[in-house]
Amino acid sequence: MTFILVRKQINFRVIKDGARYSPGRHLGLFLHTSLASLTFVTLVMYAQAVMQKRYVYTNISLMAIEEVKAPTFPDSVSSGEIKLIKKEGEAVAMDEVVLEIETDKTALPVMSPGNGTIAKMLVKEGESVKSQQPLFTVNVTGVAPAKAAAAPTPTPAAPKVAPAAASAPAAPRPTPAAAKPSAVSVKTAAIKRPPGTTLAAQKIGDPTKTISGTRTEHPVPMNKMRKRIAERLKEAQNTTAMLTTFNECDMSKLMAFRKANLEAFTKKYGVKLSFMSPFLKAAANALIDQPVVNGVIMGDDIIYRDYVDISVAVATPRGLVVPVIRNVESMDYPRIELAINAIAEKARNGKLTQADMQGGTFTISNGGVFGSLLSMPIINLPQSAILGMHAIFQRPVAIAGKVEIRPMMYLALSYDHRLIDGREAVLFLRKVKSGVEDPTSILAGT
Repeated sequence: MTFILVRKQINFRVIKDGARYSPGRHLGLFLHTSLASLTFVTLVMYAQAVMQKRYVYTNISLMAIEEVKAPTFPDSVSSGEIKLIKKEGEAVAMDEVVLEIETDKTALPVMSPGNGTIAKMLVKEGESVKSQQPLFTVNVTGVAPAKAAAAPTPTPAAPKVAPAAASAPAAPRPTPAAAKPSAVSVKTAAIKRPPGTTLAAQKIGDPTKTISGTRTEHPVPMNKMRKRIAERLKEAQNTTAMLTTFNECDMSKLMAFRKANLEAFTKKYGVKLSFMSPFLKAAANALIDQPVVNGVIMGDDIIYRDYVDISVAVATPRGLVVPVIRNVESMDYPRIELAINAIAEKARNGKLTQADMQGGTFTISNGGVFGSLLSMPIINLPQSAILGMHAIFQRPVAIAGKVEIRPMMYLALSYDHRLIDGREAVLFLRKVKSGVEDPTSILAGT
């Protein structure tokens, strides 16, 4: 009898003498034994499966061909493009990524259900697939692929000495003129190249990362995410009456607040206190103060949302993604920081899901991490406004009739003028400014 825990879930397979366990049957009767005779681990797994109404999956034997299908896509995603990582016949381990499905929002990894080999690839590179479409089959053998052994470091071979050279008399000492190689021989050695290759061919690298100066052009197909980003940005420009208003923010008090609480905050919560949590909280307070900025035009209606879900723009190697932090209006600094760190880690590891990016009532984009002084961000549809943060620079400002050097940041709010009037936009940005310039005011609920 064999119990196999599958993919770190409560679901498990029960295999006894090659027989199939059918969901709904009594486990003890199937095993021809009383539950009292089963191990503690088995009892726990069985109890959890019953209490959580999980199914028990089985195969006739451990050596079986399993078909893997595409996951169920959300309603907003109709299809995705295949990016192959493993090849047919290649050995795979359980939970190892076999291919990725690139959608307009993220890349969904599809993993092997067990140790074995890929029996057949049912899709090709770049092919468009739909929800629950068969992708590949795996011959599950239970044998993990062997790790590649490290290549031994080659040892330099000792120079061979001809037998005749050992008995030959010592050669006379060469004169300085004889020891100096000619300029022609040096030049010939310097330009010596492998046969059949040109200098241009040797210089060309990855055209997406380097410019080799070979005066050639390299067309590279856009992936599905980049296509969708381009479509959505242009759609926002064509659909909304986009306008941008600006303000500047004195970061002195926020920087002092962060410095005073950084060590205790990090020790208690395990994450550092960044500038993002005060900005998200200040934006949430401003959205509560100006609910129209949190709304959106849908057809002939204005949809007002009774919650604040803030999308945070994150740059990844695949493109710009905007995972959502939900119910920010009810969160404090620690919970916001923990949520930001969680989505940032998922973004770095390429594990963002469609659910992580669904919804959102407002967006914050921080171009300041790249040193941007000022920009006009584009609205993230179907939203009505986006806040652009920028880099902090020491600038002279007038304080109580005197010129002082302060750490300043420009703020930019792009908004849909069809819905949001200039008054509401300016008042919103001033509310954000006041919340950031005095972070204790947010803690006081003002």
